[in-house]
Amino acid sequence: MSSITSELAAVLATVRRPGDFFASGAIEFLAPQLEVEGVGQIALPLLSTQAKQLIAAAERAPYGRGEQTLVDTAIRRTWQIGPDQVRIQGRGWARTLSAILARVCDGLGVTEPVQAEFYKLLIYDEGSFFASHRDTEKAPGMFATLVVVLPSPSAGGELVVRHKDREVRLDLHCPDPSEVAFGAFYADCVHEVLPVTSGVRLALIYNLLRPEPGRLPEPPSYASQQTRLATLLQAWGAELSRSTTDAPEKLIFPLEHAYTSAQLGFGALKGADAAAAAVLRAAAQAADCDLHLALISVQESGSAEYTGYGSSYRRWSEPDEDEFEEVEVLDRYIALSTWRRPDGQPSVLGVIPVGDDELCPPDALEELEPDEEHFHEATGNEGASFERTYRRATLVLWPRQRFFAVLCQAGVAVTLPYLADLTERWLSSDEDHTSPLWGEAHELSGHMISSWHGQDGYPSREKAPTHATQMLILLIQLRNKSRLEAFLTTIAAGSGVYAEGDNDAIVQALGLMSPQRAAALTQQIITGNATTSLTACGNLLARLVASGEHGRGGDLRGAATALVEALPGDPQRAPAQGPWWQDQSLKPRLVIDLLEALCWIDPRLADDAAGYMLTWPQTYSLDTVLIPAMRTLVQSSIAREPPVQRLRDACLDHLRARIARPLVAPSNWSRATVLPCQCRHCTELSRFLADPEQTTWAFKAVEADRSHVEQTIQRAHCDVDITTDRRGRPYTLVCTKNHASYDRRAKQRRKDLEDVIHLGGGDVS
Repeated sequence: MSSITSELAAVLATVRRPGDFFASGAIEFLAPQLEVEGVGQIALPLLSTQAKQLIAAAERAPYGRGEQTLVDTAIRRTWQIGPDQVRIQGRGWARTLSAILARVCDGLGVTEPVQAEFYKLLIYDEGSFFASHRDTEKAPGMFATLVVVLPSPSAGGELVVRHKDREVRLDLHCPDPSEVAFGAFYADCVHEVLPVTSGVRLALIYNLLRPEPGRLPEPPSYASQQTRLATLLQAWGAELSRSTTDAPEKLIFPLEHAYTSAQLGFGALKGADAAAAAVLRAAAQAADCDLHLALISVQESGSAEYTGYGSSYRRWSEPDEDEFEEVEVLDRYIALSTWRRPDGQPSVLGVIPVGDDELCPPDALEELEPDEEHFHEATGNEGASFERTYRRATLVLWPRQRFFAVLCQAGVAVTLPYLADLTERWLSSDEDHTSPLWGEAHELSGHMISSWHGQDGYPSREKAPTHATQMLILLIQLRNKSRLEAFLTTIAAGSGVYAEGDNDAIVQALGLMSPQRAAALTQQIITGNATTSLTACGNLLARLVASGEHGRGGDLRGAATALVEALPGDPQRAPAQGPWWQDQSLKPRLVIDLLEALCWIDPRLADDAAGYMLTWPQTYSLDTVLIPAMRTLVQSSIAREPPVQRLRDACLDHLRARIARPLVAPSNWSRATVLPCQCRHCTELSRFLADPEQTTWAFKAVEADRSHVEQTIQRAHCDVDITTDRRGRPYTLVCTKNHASYDRRAKQRRKDLEDVIHLGGGDVS
């Protein structure tokens, strides 16, 4: 089946002539000078009084039966005025008729010279019609009929044209009096005029002739190609419906002509592109496939080399881009965008990536000329490079039942709003799970889950909800337990971004499961994400306990054990590197959530966790992690639990030991002199620091030396304020001693005293 791309392209390559059995449209015009013998000049739009005069001057239009010409109002009821009684003049009319003829020839697929011979003027009053019939050849070389409806207020009278098994209904009315409507069809087409329901329709009838001898134009017929394409597409759709296949999800056929995004549309296609689109559209309909137009964009970048070294003046100017050449393509991205449907309705599709196996033929993009190409000079350690872009219009199709699979290629930015719309419509319908809307949502969500990996993106902050939250909420609203379980398993596998902001939705989703299944999924989620989203996992466990769904039972013991085993600290438990946007440092919130959950799930496990934290003080800092956590926990419902008391006692011991250290204000200006550098400038700085009398030191030196001394002061946390005196050259670094160390210790002591009291350790002042 992988050959379908080559086979489809080969069939379409034989479709070169555009056109159809009919053509229609409207065009602006300058009203002609229309005169009718016995009536005079006709005003446009047609006046009712002149309509009566025209009917009075006309005769009943006959119809042909074999070699006979008959008048029978049961078959044809209309009025006609022959060409010898009608004069159409005015310099604008010739241009209008020429423009109409050009559009008709394009629509019929005729390239030879064509003449339009005026045949008669027809007046259809209320009730007029013409039953189904086929035109006879009225002049040598006639191959088609052209109908031009002049501005005349009327309703009804649609022209119905049939060819083989196809039928079109042309409404040739123009509400704008500055336009005329036209329709044309091949002479062998069966056609009829439906009854005019009101007003009067005024129409000019032309015979379209080919003046040159030879075979007359005929409607393009690609029946064999359509049959072959439909068979190919049906087999392709059947293969895609199987679970294991390497067939492409969509087929992409690049067009020959260039089209901008503003020009892109099925009605604007030219030449062979129009022919291919018409044939493929018919085949796609027969094979139950969707057909779209889209713009394909190829973006390439890579290495280049400069070839213009021979120019003697090049050093004084910028290199020209034609003095570079490509060396190697290092990156290539192909995508579809700017979608157009055959019916002209807007498309929900966004940017969709393209696989090389989807192009018809596989080498369709190899000979393209780039629309944009830019070369960049070598800079620093990087060599010369290039970027270029190719754009082409394409026909894109896929089996209709695979629409959701294709939609998922556009990513969750497109599929989530689409699923939300289906969900809202289903909720509003008040229908059950047998509703087609629910079925579509079920199918789409399945495709979304299977392709979720790498699509979730990252939230702007850790607690912000991700796309996963939105997905979970929609599945909860749909009460789709099977999809919820599948998506929670996807989260457990770490295939998307999981953050604390998702936990509310996860808890709701787990609440729809049995306790046993919810516990198993919780354990999977924590096991799969603890090393990269530890705080979020701790918060999830705490939320589940707080929800009351699991009580004090052992349902969550497996999840709790997995979380404790993932705690960092021991070098043997080196955690995996999490996403760059996540803060991987330990937070007091983790300790709070962990102990609140563990004390309810398994107190022994909580005690193990507390002991582990105390074993690795560099990871679980007393000052930045444990003490802030204890300030909250001593006010909680688990304040008297042994693990909390154990951590509280360790925090109090730490605080009391630091409070016990002497705190005496410095008696002179001597300051600590342990410096990381012993160069001559830093040695001078050391002498200044040791001097009990000197408070200020002026160091006049070049910028490099001043910067070095300033960095030494900062690295050693010296009790020195620094300013730069910019008078004279070189500048002077002014160093002034302060009491920063003492102030920091005094501030820390006040905070320690507050913490001891808050943790219930009594007044130690």
